[in-house]
Amino acid sequence: MELVIVSDTHGDRAILESIQQQHPHADAYLYAGDSELAASDSIFETYQAVQGNMDFDAFPMTRTIEVTGIKVFMTHGHKYGVNFDLTQLIAAGQEVGAQLIIFGHTHQLGVERHDNMVVLNPGSISQPRGQFADIGGTYAVVTGDRHALNVQYLNRRSQVQPELSRTFTLA
Repeated sequence: MELVIVSDTHGDRAILESIQQQHPHADAYLYAGDSELAASDSIFETYQAVQGNMDFDAFPMTRTIEVTGIKVFMTHGHKYGVNFDLTQLIAAGQEVGAQLIIFGHTHQLGVERHDNMVVLNPGSISQPRGQFADIGGTYAVVTGDRHALNVQYLNRRSQVQPELSRTFTLA
């Protein structure tokens, strides 16, 4: 399984096309909000997107999907208080039985395990903030199966940032 996860492009449509070209065989392309593009844009024929606080078109607020046996819950995060903590977000993921929770909004990459769930923010590909802002924007690629998930962060040139790679076992 390969998931390509992007968030917070804020109008930078070209980077979404570039990322897709770099990962032509992904099982799913997931977009965690704040594209500032129309929901009818052809890019969303490939990327499954949710609505961010800067999206004013008809995107869903959340998505729950299953990809090769992994249940994924995705939202932008602004309605779940992610600027303060992940409590509401984790509860929403638990409610749907997610193994992977994806969110954006903070523009800061991060991944951690909570119970048997991996909670992941790919960071902002266009306007990064926080400790890893000097990378110049990030997205995530998750590979694995029902037993383990490997998370890699890549920069705008699709170069893996090995110091940020993590593997999580699942029960």
